[in-house]
Amino acid sequence: MNTPLHLTASSFLQLMWLASPALPIGGFSYSEGLEAAVNAALVTTENEASDWLTAQLQLTQSRGDMAAIAQALPAWALLDKGRLQSLNTWVRTTRESSELRLQTEQMGRSLIEWLKNRHADDARALEHIHWLAAQDASYPLAFALAAMLTGASARDALLAYAFGWAENMTQAAIKAVPLGQSAGQRILARLTQHIPAAVEHALTLPDHERQAFSPMLAILSARHEHQYSRLFRS
Repeated sequence: MNTPLHLTASSFLQLMWLASPALPIGGFSYSEGLEAAVNAALVTTENEASDWLTAQLQLTQSRGDMAAIAQALPAWALLDKGRLQSLNTWVRTTRESSELRLQTEQMGRSLIEWLKNRHADDARALEHIHWLAAQDASYPLAFALAAMLTGASARDALLAYAFGWAENMTQAAIKAVPLGQSAGQRILARLTQHIPAAVEHALTLPDHERQAFSPMLAILSARHEHQYSRLFRS
């Protein structure tokens, strides 16, 4: 897959758009188990929230969804439908609770709907979008398509994805712990320090090293499904 050495202004702005919390895909409504960790008193302070999210970036995002996006990008460029279906199936079947699976499915559908509007005048792009919609697309596969359509490199696409995830999760921590805005900025600053290494790791993983093994997160997510009082959908 040929990648530009430098982002064009158009690609840069489109990636910023994809990373924005204002993108109408519902990312703000999920905490990915963080709210359950707060409820279990595993995360009660700024430092604990920062440690939790940093570990989640390194252990689940980098090795799982980000690795899947990295592998989906060249598959989209080649329109390797078999490869794309395989990656989509892997993402959906590695969700260890109904909430986490519903999250990736809902965000995938919402991003596809946004892409239909964004590329309404591009017949070729719409062909890809409609094909993906028929696959019950996960969010990582939909994001990979959106990133491919910007013309950005895999590295830049993953940087945008990771920052968007970090910003949403920081906002979840601010609401759930709860924390102040300054604490949230410190958490986001720490996460951004770790994002480049997480991206580089994701770019190097072959299929047999991609993984979604995070038992504590799975347990907390399952508990969250029955949590009495909650702000978030996961």
